[in-house]
Amino acid sequence: MLATKEVAERHAAEFGSRAQVVSREELAQRLPPGAVHQGLAALVAPLEEPAIEDLLARCGEDALVLALDQVTDPHNVGAILRSAAAFGVAGLVVTERNAPADTGVLAKSASGALEIVPMVRAVNLARTLDQLKEAGFWLYGLDERGDTSIGALDLRGRVCIVLGAEGEGLRRLTAEKCDRLVTIPTQPVLAALNVSNAAAVAAYEWARRR
Repeated sequence: MLATKEVAERHAAEFGSRAQVVSREELAQRLPPGAVHQGLAALVAPLEEPAIEDLLARCGEDALVLALDQVTDPHNVGAILRSAAAFGVAGLVVTERNAPADTGVLAKSASGALEIVPMVRAVNLARTLDQLKEAGFWLYGLDERGDTSIGALDLRGRVCIVLGAEGEGLRRLTAEKCDRLVTIPTQPVLAALNVSNAAAVAAYEWARRR
């Protein structure tokens, strides 16, 4: 225990902090139920929340942004962030309401991508989509009502792919803001994809064109 404390104090001092060694039971009491901690917890400042202007500033002439219309499951949002980081997506837009907070569950599902991919919280998703249009983005909504496959699209330039919530899909106003509704071809025996799977397929389809 002494050696562990000395190591912890040395590493903490590098960041101008101090370490405290406690029992596993006391640590569990200080953390939220179900937290995955592996015996270590740190008190840190929250990540900065970027604005849509910050996201647009990092987008070149050829960029992909993913937008989620009230996707509430933190596991799904985390998995989408992970796919976004893997395929070079410029950023993720989520709704401020009916979207998960930056919790440990989301961060664990993202496997580090929460610190890589900017996640913008839109107070009004329709207005944010308008801002993306004004910035030269084509908006494609993934929806079973789509009239063409995502594989048939020209995904060059600035592209935003919009995905709806599990079960409900895109809301009416969100769908109307899209330039086109598109589908991912699947087999009739199980046509619907989980939203995180759909986001990964869409991001890969964009990335393979690069």
